[in-house]
Order: sequence, then C-alpha cells, then structure tokens
Amino acid sequence: VQLVESGGGLVQSGKSLTLSCAGSGFPSGTYIFGWDRQAPGRSREKIGFITTSGQPTYIIDSVRGRFTISRDNTTNTAYLQMNNLKPEDTAVYYCGVPALGAWGQGTQVTVSS
Repeated sequence: VQLVESGGGLVQSGKSLTLSCAGSGFPSGTYIFGWDRQAPGRSREKIGFITTSGQPTYIIDSVRGRFTISRDNTTNTAYLQMNNLKPEDTAVYYCGVPALGAWGQGTQVTVSS
C-alpha cells in the first residue's frame, strides 16, 4: 500500500492550494481516505475524511467552508482543496487510509501573511 501526497508549497494568505493523494496497492473505491495535518510545535490533528461514495466529513471547525475533500475512484486519488488559506494553516499535510494503517509521507504547506 502506498500513498503519495503532492501539491504543497508556499502561498500567500487568502490564496488557494489543492493537494492530491495518489493511492496504490489497494482496490480503488473501497476504503475511506483521511486527511491530517501537523503544524510546527503542535500535535497532529485530523482534518476530515471521505467515504467510498464521496461523502466528506470535516472534523476541524476552522476549515469548514474553506476546505473541500473529494475523491476520484477511477484513479484511486483523494484531494484536499484549500481556499482562503491562513497563516495558521501552515503545516505538513498527510493523507491516509485509516483502515489499512497507511499514511503518506506528507506535503508541506506554508502560508505567508
């Protein structure tokens, strides 16, 4: 099982980024994808997850209305679209398949003020 995140980078406050998470080694469309993040000096926190049918759930209140989790079961890929980014969104972002205990290596997102 492998999960590879991409799309991170340095952006200005108020801008957008979309992260991708390419999964392999497991059947497409059969597992929930999850997104976590870890900010400098802070504990890792769960952003949300998306069911196999594409229904997202957001766990962190601060991202509701700004972040959108989606997936493409034809390519076994999950996405995290982040709009109106804020400096406090600066973190390493991870995607994973919790049921398999598999997580990617993370991608850095840095938001400048």
